[in-house]
Amino acid sequence: MSAIREPWGRSFQRGFACAASLMLWYATAFGQTASIEPERPHAPVLWRPYLAPRVPASRLANSPRLGELIRGGSLYLTVQDAIALALENNMEIEIARYNPILSAWQLERSEAGGALPGVTSLASQAGSVASGQGVAGAEAAAGVISTGGNSAKNSTNASVSQVGPVAQTLDPIFQESQVFSHTSTPQFNAALSFTSVLVQATHVYTGSYQQGYLQGGSVTVSYNEHYLDENAPTDLLNPTVAPTLGISVQQNFLQGFGEAVNARAIRAAKLNAQASDLSFKTQVINTVVQTLNQYYGLVADYEDVKAKRSALELARSLFTDNKKQVEIGSLAPLDLTTAESQVGATERDLVISESTLRQHEVQLKDLISRSGSADRALREVRIVPLDRIVMPEKDDLPPVPAMMQQALANRADLAAEKLSLQSAEANAVGTKNGVLPLLQGFASETEAGLAGVRRTLVVGGAAITAPASVGGGLGTALSQVFRRNYPTDLVGEFFQASIMNRQAQGDYGIDQLSMRQTELQNQKDISQVQVDLMNSVVALQQSRARYEAAVKSHVLEQQLLDSEQKKYRLGASTPYLVAQQERDLAAAQSTEIAALVSWSNARIALDQVLGNTLEANHVSLEEARTGKVQRSSSPPPQN
Repeated sequence: MSAIREPWGRSFQRGFACAASLMLWYATAFGQTASIEPERPHAPVLWRPYLAPRVPASRLANSPRLGELIRGGSLYLTVQDAIALALENNMEIEIARYNPILSAWQLERSEAGGALPGVTSLASQAGSVASGQGVAGAEAAAGVISTGGNSAKNSTNASVSQVGPVAQTLDPIFQESQVFSHTSTPQFNAALSFTSVLVQATHVYTGSYQQGYLQGGSVTVSYNEHYLDENAPTDLLNPTVAPTLGISVQQNFLQGFGEAVNARAIRAAKLNAQASDLSFKTQVINTVVQTLNQYYGLVADYEDVKAKRSALELARSLFTDNKKQVEIGSLAPLDLTTAESQVGATERDLVISESTLRQHEVQLKDLISRSGSADRALREVRIVPLDRIVMPEKDDLPPVPAMMQQALANRADLAAEKLSLQSAEANAVGTKNGVLPLLQGFASETEAGLAGVRRTLVVGGAAITAPASVGGGLGTALSQVFRRNYPTDLVGEFFQASIMNRQAQGDYGIDQLSMRQTELQNQKDISQVQVDLMNSVVALQQSRARYEAAVKSHVLEQQLLDSEQKKYRLGASTPYLVAQQERDLAAAQSTEIAALVSWSNARIALDQVLGNTLEANHVSLEEARTGKVQRSSSPPPQN
């Protein structure tokens, strides 16, 4: 018998659909497992610092685990699977994952020091010359200032030094600039240039290296080189080159002095990085607690729906029996109305219970997925919990003092508050130091050189020639610099004090008062832990007692219903009494389920107060950071 061959078009469509499904699965899996850590550039060390890191895109897809647990339109979940899905897909955790990374980059920024210095304006260096170099340099050296023509542009090259405490830049900074210019300047006074139009060709090179240090000062090494070629016949040297080499040191002695003041931002950033890790742990704990409460709440909803359906079956059975008896005339029609009313009441209770179950399903989906019920594929999926609430015979709680010590040692939020206070104390060093007046010392040494092509100038019949020591090029000028032929030394101090100093006093007072508030708040939170611990222990004990009483009441109500049904079948009871006993049994079942959920919530809350939620539920904080849980999920049951 020959095989029937599938049409080529249909085979192609099926293959394309399979390939598309595979690509979609791969993209989803890759999008979830990819790291959110910025990737630093891989390049040679010389230009690596000037390449921007690559920041991965946001992860918006769910982990593959979610699809693996869906079968036949139902999502089968154990409590560990629910926790794993929350760790991988919960949006609150995903948002919180960025905080430790941000803190690490903020620490790196703090270790670089304060604000970067301004960039030198290259336009201001166009046409600039050194003192004594050419006509313009001679005017500057002689203190003559031109008021006409374009030579006024040279005044824009003035160097303005900022005096006073500035944030130290701890990363070394190298600056370099080169400016080439060609200028033509009309000379309204030709006494120096002997020409009506001064034409200059200049090349200005500047380079500097600056390094700040934590003691409150900075060191700057700078090199400048000015080349000039002009048409002035009065120049004894033309063209000329004038290099200068200088070193300057600036140090704060009162305000801004000391490593404690200047490194406070680094210490605070380190503490904030630790606090971010603890805050992330707190977020993970809160999400796990919400997931546990929603999961076991859903388990209780299923039990409650089951109990309501059982009550509805009993009510319908009673209604059917009464209807038969009314038809044969052995029962009054009023009793049938009572039974029918009981059916309506139990149907209403079942609808309410099923609606509550759907609401809890939506809330749990929102916790364990990125999109929740907004995803159409997930919206129609039913969650089927596979675990049940199991209450041990006894809780075996340690003594309250021991649990209190455990809570103080394990609570991430309390540890984060301590780090926050330490960070505030580190920053307070700055406001305390800011009360002091400003005293700065500065010193600099500059070496200059000047060389060029020697020319002979005849003035009044006498020949004037530049000295032989300045004849030559850049090498000659640099030799003058290193021989210190033209040194310039400078030493000075700057003092500034506010007469009333109210701004600094106010900053310090506000800072200290805020710290006192923080200390009191931390102590209040520590005291609150003891209150929460006692309340959790009492709630756990009370919920166990209520559950045990509810179990006994359930058993008793079941026995009373069985007895009442026997009486009814023997004619010794009425449908009303049977219906009333059915309502009492349904209420007892609901009370038992509610008491069991109350005990589960109390147990979860106690673990949260003690700070051991993650350990009690086998949660790895490292897996929570990466968003990938290594343990495999339980396979869903076969349909």
